[in-house]
Amino acid sequence: MRPLLACRSLPAWLIGWSSRVCGRQPGARCGSRWHQPKGHSAGLQVYNSLTRSKEPLVLAEPATASWYSCGPTVYDQAHLGHASSYVRFDILRRILTKIFDIDVIMVMVITDIDDKIIQRANELNISPTVLSRFYEEDFKQDMACLKVLPPTVYLRVTDNIPQIVAFIERIIHNGHAYSTSTAAGDKRHMRDFALWKASKPNEPSWISPWGNGRPGWHIECSTIASSVFGNKLDIHSGGIDLAFPHHENEIAQCEAYHQCEQWGNYFLHSGHLHLKGSEEKMSKSLKNYITIKNFLEKFSANQFRMFCLLSKYRSAVEYSDASMAEAGNLLHSISAFIDDASAYMRGQLICPSVDETLLWERLNATKVNVQAAFADDFDTPGATNSIMNLIHHGNRQLQAVTKEGDYPRSPAVFGAIISYIERFLDVVGISLGQNQVQAADRSSATLHSVAEQLVGFRQEVRKYALALDDRELALSEGRELSQEEKQKLKERRKQMLSERQPLLQACDLLRQDLGVIGINIKDRGVTSSWEMMEQLTKGKEK
Repeated sequence: MRPLLACRSLPAWLIGWSSRVCGRQPGARCGSRWHQPKGHSAGLQVYNSLTRSKEPLVLAEPATASWYSCGPTVYDQAHLGHASSYVRFDILRRILTKIFDIDVIMVMVITDIDDKIIQRANELNISPTVLSRFYEEDFKQDMACLKVLPPTVYLRVTDNIPQIVAFIERIIHNGHAYSTSTAAGDKRHMRDFALWKASKPNEPSWISPWGNGRPGWHIECSTIASSVFGNKLDIHSGGIDLAFPHHENEIAQCEAYHQCEQWGNYFLHSGHLHLKGSEEKMSKSLKNYITIKNFLEKFSANQFRMFCLLSKYRSAVEYSDASMAEAGNLLHSISAFIDDASAYMRGQLICPSVDETLLWERLNATKVNVQAAFADDFDTPGATNSIMNLIHHGNRQLQAVTKEGDYPRSPAVFGAIISYIERFLDVVGISLGQNQVQAADRSSATLHSVAEQLVGFRQEVRKYALALDDRELALSEGRELSQEEKQKLKERRKQMLSERQPLLQACDLLRQDLGVIGINIKDRGVTSSWEMMEQLTKGKEK
């Protein structure tokens, strides 16, 4: 067997980590006390899973939050359990940005290598890369249909293997991990967990100092979060099922790597989504799920977002047709009030004298109450209730009369109420005036996957044409080349470049041809990236 790496939990100064890894206190720090970070107050309190209490949100940088989000494992379609978590955190992010003027730098990982991905790819007789790229794009399209803002950047696990290997090497150097000669038999402690897994025959693998293999589950998030944010992270989010062991082990790895006492300051966890009558969370493994695409055939993204607003983000929530009907009725009530108030302002709805003073008081009180609710751990049910209460008072004043008369009018206050309600809806991501975002055609995900594979194949051909094989092999083995070896390699590479020149020309020609049809490839050394662009011919036709 190839060697395995396991996180070491024996040193005395790692007792706190050992406790968290073992699961005595899932989701809470054990053996090491949480310290309120020094920095800049964001103006609100959040429930911190590390302390199991509400804490003032203090950011390292003024008006800027670093936020790491666990992303999907892309081997199948996303379902409403995923949607519930991502929509809820999208609402929190929007509140931070639009209410508290916080710029959010969000990083989300795409787990594109995993046991489930390999198993599903084998079942379909396709490569894990093809499978993961297809469902990655499928996930992104689902999120767009739910109006979830994309993160600042998506980062794939397979694009960060060298960084993961280096991360593990540092943990070993710091004395907190070790290699074993067998998969599990040489573990020094039952609580130790794998950082690097030996590959099985016909599985994707990468070269490492411990043999061919792939990363363990937890190390990918520690590495990618640290590669962007370093040794301090403001916010880490994910579903409550990730609190232990995933997030606990992330903490252990990061604090072992950075040699710090507190890496992540605030861990936010969303509650599970259950089907009505079931105590189990919605999941693929339990086969009790509804895909996002199937859901959007029956209900709208606005309905689901309102459904999410009606419960606290960290609470479990029960899904049913009745709960969706309730969300739809609230949206209808809001829309109907805005229509009536707008008609009143235009003079098309005649009403008796309006208690303008009362309405201004209710509007100002609502603003205070909504702000206070958002500042209290993003209390969206409380904020939504305040909005509906304001609408109730507005509707009581909009009592139409059957006889025409010279009634005094108060359009300004209704204009202010409409403006505030629309701003609230914008904050939480609801757009009543827009049609339902339609689920993207499946051919779009197919096109994206084909382009991804084509560009990846071209990158490998181009890398071969650049004749870097021997040099990379030497570097992967961790040895320096002698002057004589360097000279021989230089001469050999010159010959190979000449022989492989037609391949390089073919790669350049393919890049040019794809650019004409809207696929723009950028070569950076031996790697290539791509993006969809407008076809160049469109501008020339005019």
